[in-house]
Amino acid sequence: MLNLNELKFDADGLIPAIVTDAVNGAVLTLAYMNRESLELTIAEGRTVFWSRSRRELWRKGETSGNVQRVVSITSDCDRDALTVAVLKDGPACHTGADSCFNDEVYASDELSAFSLDGLYDMLVGRKEHGKEGSYTTYLFEKGLDKILKKIGEESTEVIIAGKAEDKSETVYEIADLAYHVMVLMVQAGISVDDVRRELSSRHVVDKKVKQEKMTDAAE
Repeated sequence: MLNLNELKFDADGLIPAIVTDAVNGAVLTLAYMNRESLELTIAEGRTVFWSRSRRELWRKGETSGNVQRVVSITSDCDRDALTVAVLKDGPACHTGADSCFNDEVYASDELSAFSLDGLYDMLVGRKEHGKEGSYTTYLFEKGLDKILKKIGEESTEVIIAGKAEDKSETVYEIADLAYHVMVLMVQAGISVDDVRRELSSRHVVDKKVKQEKMTDAAE
């Protein structure tokens, strides 16, 4: 439970608030709150900040319609900074960008070389424009039945490797399966964020436990 009395506002009565996307964890913006704006944020369930330049309260999306609906507010260990996870109705940045943090200054090649979003974008490109000799293009050209057949084959390979308790082979086969599932996602018009949203809405462990209890009762 967030205790406002424990928070450490600075000499101007402000505390930095890092706003993140509750769906994918992306950092959207850095803003400031005073106690009043924080109380309003909690009461209204939407972000309300303090404008240091205008010296007044401002509700995100009040004029643009790009409202940020609050999912959670967390303070750091020193109680002098906040993270605010939100569901956004539009771009977070006043420039119209999805996030205020779009200019990449430095990125490690090792860490930034691959991402699921990057893979998805590449697959979309293969579907829309094709590439001679590309296996991905071949799958899209063959269509849904071929893609589904490959998913079935790769699922079997994962089961075989997992049963053999061969970690490296299981990782390899899971990667193959994940790739083919993402090809299906592109074919079906399902985005990575669609899956993220579905996963974030679930309490998988709780549901599984409930199902097991129901099964035991039935037996």
